[in-house]
Parts: sequence; C-alpha cells; structure tokens
Amino acid sequence: MAGIYIHIPFCRQACHYCNFHFSTSPRLKNDFIDALLKEIALSNVYTGNPCIETIYFGGGTPSLLLPEELQLIFDALFQKFTISCDAEITLEANPDDITVPKLGAWRTMGVNRLSIGVQSFFNEDLQWMHRAHNAAQSVDSIRLAGEQGFENITVDLIYGSPGLSDEKWHRNVQQVVDLGIHHISCYALTVEPKTALHRMIAKHKIPDTDPAQQARQFILLMQWLEAAGYDHYEISNFSIPGKKSRHNTAYWQGKSYYGFGPSAHSFNGTDTRSWNIANNALYIQSLSGNIIPSEKEVLTPVQRLNEYIMTGLRTMEGIDLLYIQKIFGAQQVNRIVQDARRYMNEKVVLENNTLRLTPTGKLFADGIAADLFEDSNPGQVFNLTNPPSIG
Repeated sequence: MAGIYIHIPFCRQACHYCNFHFSTSPRLKNDFIDALLKEIALSNVYTGNPCIETIYFGGGTPSLLLPEELQLIFDALFQKFTISCDAEITLEANPDDITVPKLGAWRTMGVNRLSIGVQSFFNEDLQWMHRAHNAAQSVDSIRLAGEQGFENITVDLIYGSPGLSDEKWHRNVQQVVDLGIHHISCYALTVEPKTALHRMIAKHKIPDTDPAQQARQFILLMQWLEAAGYDHYEISNFSIPGKKSRHNTAYWQGKSYYGFGPSAHSFNGTDTRSWNIANNALYIQSLSGNIIPSEKEVLTPVQRLNEYIMTGLRTMEGIDLLYIQKIFGAQQVNRIVQDARRYMNEKVVLENNTLRLTPTGKLFADGIAADLFEDSNPGQVFNLTNPPSIG
C-alpha cells in the first residue's frame, strides 16, 4: 500500500504557536493549484504502482479551498493513481470553515474522515492562540459534521499552555469524549523559534511554558482517556479500538507515501525520501517549467535503524527486536537491550521480544529513543515534545 499527503499552504490567519509552512495571503492560490496539479501529473510512481490506501489533505488549512478547487485535485489524483475503493481520505478543517454546503461537497468527493483543529473549547485560550474560530464554533462544527454523515472524526487539542489549569484541561478532554469523538490528537504546546509565541515569551508579554505542568497534564490525559476506553496508540494520539488514523499509522510503520505541495515529504518505503521546497513562489515558478523543486536523500542503515527506533518507541506496539535482528543484525539487538537496561521496568518494559514505553516512560520518549540510537550520546533525556510535522 501507499499513502498520499497533499499540503495546502494557506491559512486565514497565523496561529501564534505555528511554525508549519503556510501563507495568510491568498494571492497565489490559483497559481498554486495549477502547480500542484502539474506536480501530481509529473510525479514518478514508485515501483509496482502501489494501490493508494490513504489520502491526507493537510496544511495550512485545506478547508479554505473552494469545493471546485478541491475537486480539481481529486480528479488529478484519481487520474494518476489507483485509489482503493475503501481508502481513508482525511481533510483537515478549522471549525469556522465547516458549513453544510461544504460538508456535502466533501462527502460527495470522497472525503470520509475530518480532522478538526479545535485546540480548546475556551474563548480566552483561542484568542491568545490567535485562532480564527470561537468556542461555540468548536462545538457546533463537530455536531454539524456528525449530522451531515461524518462518522470518522478526529479532534486536535493543545495542553500545557500558560493559563490552562488542570480543571480547564479536563473540561476540554471531557467535551470531546462527550461529543462521541472516536479519535483525539493531543499536543503539548511547543515554543518554536521565529513564531509569534516565541517573540511574546522573549518580551515577557506572556509566561513561558512550564515543563512540570505539561508533564502533569499529559499524565492526567492518559488516565482520563484510558478510563474512557481509548487506546493510547501513539504518544500524541488516542482512539477507540478500530479507529486509529490509517494514514499516520502508515508513517510510523515506515510505509511508502507521496507528498505533493510546498514542504511536502515523500518516502519510498525502504531507504529514500525527498521533500519539496518550502516556498510557494519558488514552488510555482519551478513547476511552470515542468520541474519538481525537491531534494532527495538515501538513508544509511544507521539512519534507517534510528528512525525505526524513534517511530516505533512512540507507538503502543513498540520496537520489534526480531525485526531489528532480521534487518540490522543480532549485534544491534544486543546493543539496544543493553542500552535500555537503565530504563527497564520503570520507563521501558521488555516483553515477547518487544521494547515498549511505560506510561512514565512516555514522558521521556525522545530522550530514551536518543539513548537507544546507534552512535547516540547517552545520558541526554528530554521531556515530551510534539512530533515533527508530517501530516
């Protein structure tokens, strides 16, 4: 199987914490769509022309596109690729973009999963985040999507932000549970360089994030959602059994995917990845000359092993030592187990040839992974951070 990621690099306004690639000016939108259609047409299909099992529209804010613009992209994809009849097709949407006409158009095109960027159900939080929607729209958008036939919905929430009490965090989580949402993605607020949030903290306009608060709210989150029947299947993702994101799961399992649009990444499922330039104007200019503006790298065995450790450790399945022995050799298995001994039982458990994080260990996922890397620097332990932007 393979997946497709489409990056739509436009937003209504810039959230203070966001460092993804986007523009708040729609001036180049028509030219971008033309360039995107050309990139899809010019793309080289991986060996064997694999059937596409998942499509994910991310950004940016894909829900800003007009239905007719989105339809053009669907037409190009179905002309170029073989799309499975039961493909999971996800569209990221902001609450303020969700209307009955749009929901109907999305369903007609084949969208069967919505990822709604709620972040909070409190107006004061949404305002300082500089979100374009309000708390009432957060609730209404979810209810409206359900009424229009969308059964597969995921909601994004942010925790660990200044001013977010444990009580408010609980009310945010409980609101999603009460609305019957089967998939929840929760991210610790991260202060990224060159963002408005970074500048405001540097100027002491708002407090910095508190690692102790973030750790506590993450632990509470795990407890609340476990009690509500959700599987914690990846560090930042929770789902009712059977409702995992198929698209993101394929990333963590190292399966192949195509990325289209500025800043989008691709991976051939074995050792080669590529990424497009993160500049709308240059992306459009290059494709006007029938050139896909991308760079490529071939991963070394060490890079492949380290990436498997990093992604595998974040999931409920953990790291399969038999797989590592088969692909990378028994010596690597012995080294990894030896390096993991300092974390055994409290942060890491070894069962049935699998290394998995405990709930406590999930607080230190990045640091533990780094200590298990080949050629890593042992001893450095980091608190929980957000995953990289991969859609």
